Amino acid sequence: MKKSKSGKANAFTRGRLAKESQRRQRKQSRQRAQRRRPTIWRMPDGLWKKLKSLLPPEKAPRTVGRPSVPYRVVCNGILYVLRTGCQWKAVPTEFGSGSTCHKRFQEWVALGIFESLWVKQLESYDRRRGIAWCWQSADSKAVPAPLGGADTGPNPTDRAKSGSKRHLLVDGRGAPLAAVTTGANVTDMKTNPAVLDGIVVERPEPTSTQPQHLCEDKGYDYPECRQQAEERGYIPHIPHKGTDPSDIPAKQKRHPARRWKVERTHSWNNAFRKLRVRWEKKTENWDALWHLANALTVFRMTF
Repeated sequence: MKKSKSGKANAFTRGRLAKESQRRQRKQSRQRAQRRRPTIWRMPDGLWKKLKSLLPPEKAPRTVGRPSVPYRVVCNGILYVLRTGCQWKAVPTEFGSGSTCHKRFQEWVALGIFESLWVKQLESYDRRRGIAWCWQSADSKAVPAPLGGADTGPNPTDRAKSGSKRHLLVDGRGAPLAAVTTGANVTDMKTNPAVLDGIVVERPEPTSTQPQHLCEDKGYDYPECRQQAEERGYIPHIPHKGTDPSDIPAKQKRHPARRWKVERTHSWNNAFRKLRVRWEKKTENWDALWHLANALTVFRMTF
């Protein structure tokens, strides 16, 4: 009997050591991946080429009048604001004046440059790796909006303070496909059709051999949301309110967890400090910054 207990104890210890070794290896692989992907503080060459093709022609050098700040310098200044969350007037002089950066930003927003850049980068991502249409996920993130403005509202989870919601749809790897901004008091169920129809690239038609699944949380647990997903060819995966995944029998067939990827992408968006708190009163300015962040996220996922 003693030998049996000792054998069980040794087996238990070996199992714990094996799990600990696997956990350590996963942590080291994540750390190596982070080292391979440094934070982008300057517009990469590959992304700049796409952006340059969308911009209007620059003022030619040695022409009459005041010399203009090069577009790439201005673009790096906009990226600096997006990364640090600083005010436009606090932009360092190496990027020109803050007013110049903001003026160019407003001009490019009116032309839809940043959304077009996001689309172009998604097309490159699709050619290189292929958009993972099979498993898509949607979720929202509420952010404060102290200055108010369009598409803001009282946040019911933050003592009715002014806020906005970032509604996001991602592919199976977490690449952003659709982005919609609403007030913080707008429920996810109400915005579901706009998110599903807001994919910025052409979505292929689902087939029996290549179905498209949609993962959403309990905030979408309404018959309307399931019907909207099915009308668009999705197979919805929405848990019911009041249920616990641990209560599902072990022998019952279940899909692996996949909705965490949209939450991870929201976390990546929060790394851009300008997106943590909405200081822009105009929704188009806020969306443009978000679109630029999405283009950078997809760029990092392309390689």
